[in-house]
Amino acid sequence: MLNWNPALYALGVVEMDATHEAFTRLTSETIRASDEDFPYLLSALAEHTRQHFENESSLMRHCGFPAIAEHEGEHRRVLGELVHMLNAVQEGRLRFARLYVSQGLPEWFRNHLATMDAALAGCIKRQGQQDVAA
Repeated sequence: MLNWNPALYALGVVEMDATHEAFTRLTSETIRASDEDFPYLLSALAEHTRQHFENESSLMRHCGFPAIAEHEGEHRRVLGELVHMLNAVQEGRLRFARLYVSQGLPEWFRNHLATMDAALAGCIKRQGQQDVAA
């Protein structure tokens, strides 16, 4: 399960923290969803994640983040995986998609947050813009 825990996940950038909290909440809802609700919630999670990544790209450009290509590449990979999972659900492979959402996605989020997103937050904070929206 992926539950928002500010002590573990907050980066000190208001906009990023709010987006990450929403991501963890939606991921947890998707994990707990019935088979009937899972496809809808997975689609909502994919759309939220797309918007989340677009927003982070804007933040990266705004602060002149030096590793933007690597960070955006990671975002493209995860969005591709989510699209793959949506296709799997349409083909009736719910278990495959559930496994990704319950194990793969939370593991990726924790690692990405601790590395790439923490570096982006540092860039934003060095510029004194932690309360500025993208």
